[in-house]
Amino acid sequence: MSTVTMSNTRPIKTSRQKRPHNPNWREDFYRNGRPDEKEVIVISDSPTPPLSSTRQRPAQMEAARGMKRNRRTPLLSSNKSAQMLHQQASASAHKRRRRGEYRDHSHYNDTAYRSYISTSSHASGRYREPISTRESRSSAASSRQAIPSYDDKDGHYIVKIGDELGNKYQITHLLGQGTFGKVVQCWDRVSNRHVAIKIIRAVQKYRDASKIEIRVLNTLRDRDPANVHKCIHLREWFDYRNHICMVFDLYGSSLFDFLKHNDFNPLPINQIQHVARQLLHSVAFLHSLRLVHTDLKPENILLVNDQCRTVPSRRSPGKSRRILLDTDIRLIDFGSATFDDEYHSSVVSTRHYRAPEVILGLGWSYACDLWSIGCILVELFTGEALFQTHENLEHLAMMEHVLGRIPERIVRQMCRPNQLKYFRGSRLLNYPNDDTTKQSRKYVKSLHTLEEVIGPRRSTFREQFYDLLQRLLLYDPEERISARDALRHPFFYMTFDEEGRQIR
Repeated sequence: MSTVTMSNTRPIKTSRQKRPHNPNWREDFYRNGRPDEKEVIVISDSPTPPLSSTRQRPAQMEAARGMKRNRRTPLLSSNKSAQMLHQQASASAHKRRRRGEYRDHSHYNDTAYRSYISTSSHASGRYREPISTRESRSSAASSRQAIPSYDDKDGHYIVKIGDELGNKYQITHLLGQGTFGKVVQCWDRVSNRHVAIKIIRAVQKYRDASKIEIRVLNTLRDRDPANVHKCIHLREWFDYRNHICMVFDLYGSSLFDFLKHNDFNPLPINQIQHVARQLLHSVAFLHSLRLVHTDLKPENILLVNDQCRTVPSRRSPGKSRRILLDTDIRLIDFGSATFDDEYHSSVVSTRHYRAPEVILGLGWSYACDLWSIGCILVELFTGEALFQTHENLEHLAMMEHVLGRIPERIVRQMCRPNQLKYFRGSRLLNYPNDDTTKQSRKYVKSLHTLEEVIGPRRSTFREQFYDLLQRLLLYDPEERISARDALRHPFFYMTFDEEGRQIR
């Protein structure tokens, strides 16, 4: 069980204020009054229901680095991609070495929700009345009665292929499941098309949390009805047997699944450029609405169409790799999106993409999304996650090895307990120490610097790409480039052919 607490540390100060990255916790954060006890939802870190025996999480971090990547199929992607994931996981497991095999989901498990909801907020939009008021009874009342035959003991809806959801949806496949509930592929008998439906657990805290996501999704749809900014749109939602059901369009696989099916071969630079431009447009749109996504990662970026062609592999002679025919994307999973003037949980983001200000307890704002984008772009360029760890001190050590030393001015902004925990004085990271394992020392020491990762800057595109990444991965969130400014970077004015060769 975990509760969300607010960091008491001061935001980083800088002489050059570009934009309000970090909220003023004392004056602005509770401008509308502090939340009372009824406004705080506690989300338990209960284990995710196992989808199959092949998805068991490794117990030890060091062993995890040597295993096949163990991440979930994105929950709004097509069932075809999910089947490919299961079929290819065992076949390619022996081929992989250290490829970011273990993603730390200890904070969010699968899809995390913000642990705050305003009692006055209500998810508006295309709401359909419950099929039966009896089926929509509150979970508090349900908990005092026998478990319904259609729920398991944890409140998950029991999915049966061919069953009906509501008046017009028929379940065709189970796409995925997580702490929040399950996602199924359904046939819409009215529109004659397949859709993805997220079925929330019949537990009040998850029902309340889903209303937050619905509120965000309604805002995105209302402010961008033509979906120019490529954030997934909520088609409708309804309450069925005490389960909130959210209906979405069905898309292709995620960027992570495509990398996985492609033996973790990197994307051509022209496709990285296109994905980066779309992602920055989406995030700039969110930030203009005062929204921070907080959980950007390849799993949450879906390909609209994942069809591809096969070409000879450059890394492995005699083998082939896949090249996408279309790199249009949709940004998904707004379950942890946070309005900048509302409650901020102390820890956000999946571990590999977590910004340093979050780890150091300095508070966070829009800039944490830009750090995540920097990590994603490196992963698309190399096929590997940049920071493969699940421990804070080791994570900071990796950052320093790849990006250079954390500035002293940032360390001085930390609260005293965190300074003592992570640093010797105000300069040196407390790594390695007496508790550091030999494997951890060896692994951190083996990492390449960002300049080495991108390679020799003999070509203009490598030089510009490296410069963009440096600006996205600045330690100081006040100095980190914004999404709008990043879109004006020279990297996005370069032209490539279909093979990724620079034209001009």
